[in-house]
Amino acid sequence: MTGRGIGIRVQAYLEKHLTGESIDYRQIIALFIPILIDQAFIVSLGLVNTAMISSSGVAAVSAVNMVDSLNFFMISVFVAVSTGGTVVVAQYKGNGNNEMVSRSAASAVSTVSLLAVAIGLIMTLFAKPLLHILFGQAEPDVASNAHTYMIGSGISFFGIAIVEAVCGALRGIGRTRTSLMLSLIMNLTYVVLNFVMINLLHMGVLGMSIAINVARYSAAAYAIYYMVKKDPNLRLRIRDMVHVNLAMLRKILFIGIPFAAEQMFFNGGKMLTQVFIVSMGTYAIATNAICSSFAGVTQIPANALALTTVTVVGQCMGRQNIADARKFTKSFLMMSSLFLAVMAILLLSLFHPLVSLFHPPAEIVDDIFLITLINALAQIPLWAISFLTPSALRAAGDSKYTSVVSMLSMWLFRIVLGYILGIVLDFGIVGVWAAMNTEWGVRGLLFLRRFYGQKWYKHRLID
Repeated sequence: MTGRGIGIRVQAYLEKHLTGESIDYRQIIALFIPILIDQAFIVSLGLVNTAMISSSGVAAVSAVNMVDSLNFFMISVFVAVSTGGTVVVAQYKGNGNNEMVSRSAASAVSTVSLLAVAIGLIMTLFAKPLLHILFGQAEPDVASNAHTYMIGSGISFFGIAIVEAVCGALRGIGRTRTSLMLSLIMNLTYVVLNFVMINLLHMGVLGMSIAINVARYSAAAYAIYYMVKKDPNLRLRIRDMVHVNLAMLRKILFIGIPFAAEQMFFNGGKMLTQVFIVSMGTYAIATNAICSSFAGVTQIPANALALTTVTVVGQCMGRQNIADARKFTKSFLMMSSLFLAVMAILLLSLFHPLVSLFHPPAEIVDDIFLITLINALAQIPLWAISFLTPSALRAAGDSKYTSVVSMLSMWLFRIVLGYILGIVLDFGIVGVWAAMNTEWGVRGLLFLRRFYGQKWYKHRLID
């Protein structure tokens, strides 16, 4: 077949599966590509940062991994509220109400920023007792590094909250290129400073803490500058961002609060799983950290599709076009599983050169490969229905159902089953990861059942 013939077939496929009344495949691709690049940079730079800190020893990488599990728990609250802002902005954009797009974007920034300040204070002031309660069994050198990194992370929360809120609002209106630019500013600054602080100045975890603060606040300053000065269509003003609009706040929190509760329970469950892993020793912590990095790499395109889903389905719902919302969600689910299969093949093919970046002890390499293999195979059929489907439901305003299912499946399957397999039956960290894959399948089936019904699109979020 000629190149022209292939091109015609590809275009016909895109017209069939990624074009509807609300949006066409060119607009979807324009949304998806910057988000994909953004996710690739975030995960790849995270991989590089983990590899860099691993040069400071197993204690350092274990400490960073431990605290990051707590960071994800805390950050998930204002990221969830930021997602509420994305949904509201996207629906107003689909509805064609530009004035309310501006107001909802400003409210998202003010709300998320206030939450981040509160959470950052908790992290900073109660660092030692939180670490003692959660990771009291950690070795002294791991605990010392974890305390340093935890304080640095807490101080940085206000900066990343502003960036997340602004990027969420920009994704809601389809400005994914600008959100990519903000993300690149933050993450490239972070990795360059990490290289200087860790590899050149040998400052270890302290250097990583300094780097994360400089990077996040630099990006936050530019985010505010862009919203106020560089985007006349949004017409955002500083006074709008420091003023809490109660009517808009309720709309954002209608999505944000259930999602925040879900994320708190979800990441709380992951933290409890981390406690299991800490009790297995420093090698188990390092194994989990490296396997988590590999999982993040394989999920890059699928995660980008899940973020694209929020904007696309949100705008479809703003136009009250249920048929398009269903069509695009089904297409994204199929594409997501295809992407996961391709990424799994690439990762397993390059396993040994990639794992060598982390300088792991020889004793844990076989466990890393086994967990990576199991997870790579399991996520092909299970990840998309577990994570992309709820993105579509949430974009339509069906946030309570998705949150309840996620919380129950996490605690009933990932935690209980993880404890039984990992601790009681002594399968170790392999058992913990097997329980996680099982939980994906359970909640994914429940989300699919909801999606093929009618209740998910009956919510009325905007006027």
